[in-house]
Amino acid sequence: MSKSPYPNRTPRDDEVDIWGLSHTGKVRKDNQDHYLMASFHRRMNVIGSNLADIEARLRGDEQRVAFVAMVADGVGGGVGGKEASATALEAAMNYVRGSVTAYYGAKAGESEFEELLQRAAVQAHDAVRARRDAQGIRGTMATTLTLYFGVWPTYYLLQVGDSRYYVWRDGVLMQVTRDQTIAQDLVDQGAMTEATAKRTPLAHVLSSALGADTTIPVVTRHESHWANVHLLCSDGLTKHVSDARIGEILGAMTSAQQAAEQLLKEALDDGGGDNITIIVARTVPKEPA
Repeated sequence: MSKSPYPNRTPRDDEVDIWGLSHTGKVRKDNQDHYLMASFHRRMNVIGSNLADIEARLRGDEQRVAFVAMVADGVGGGVGGKEASATALEAAMNYVRGSVTAYYGAKAGESEFEELLQRAAVQAHDAVRARRDAQGIRGTMATTLTLYFGVWPTYYLLQVGDSRYYVWRDGVLMQVTRDQTIAQDLVDQGAMTEATAKRTPLAHVLSSALGADTTIPVVTRHESHWANVHLLCSDGLTKHVSDARIGEILGAMTSAQQAAEQLLKEALDDGGGDNITIIVARTVPKEPA
């Protein structure tokens, strides 16, 4: 029986290879996309002691508690899309930041972390609506939100709208999130085929968004693995680069930065008709298993 090439432990910070970028594209006048990546640590700072090497021996208390990555795409054509996506990210992050250490310290289980993300979505939705009302905006001020929340050996996804999360592993690319669009709703109801859904304008009409009249946050739980390559992106990428080509690029990647920049280049070369935001992440062991 062959031994796994991957360590049986949590990846260290220096073993996380991650890169994010956002581009206006070739058609839009401004960029209504935003992204954010952050890690949370349980830190203890020694103020003073006569214990020998106490700081080195307590270094484990600075271990990573959680990792978060988010992509938000302001609703195209909507008033204040740029502000909506920025507001949603800030509100979601503030809620997670204020809750994650307490949840982790209490050894929260699956249902507690799912509840945390549901509440983060509610906070983000309310913040966007409050921002719209404060500015007296009439009409839609809304955004998508795709959020990755990793607490090794598990990660959770929060999905609202049609930005996407993919995972590539062992040569296979899988779209894990479901697009919350009118076209996808019709496909799920059996009223439209997948092939037709890709061609219809309804593929870009959201059935759920933060700040909109209808908001349906979906939280799912998944198992982490050292071999996973993670991709979060706005639809400015997937409008131009096929899933097959995305899989090829992730399969041949030399670094998260190289893969993200290659994906961006191909989206721009194909027309760059929308804002493009990409986060690529993977783990790279730096010592033998």
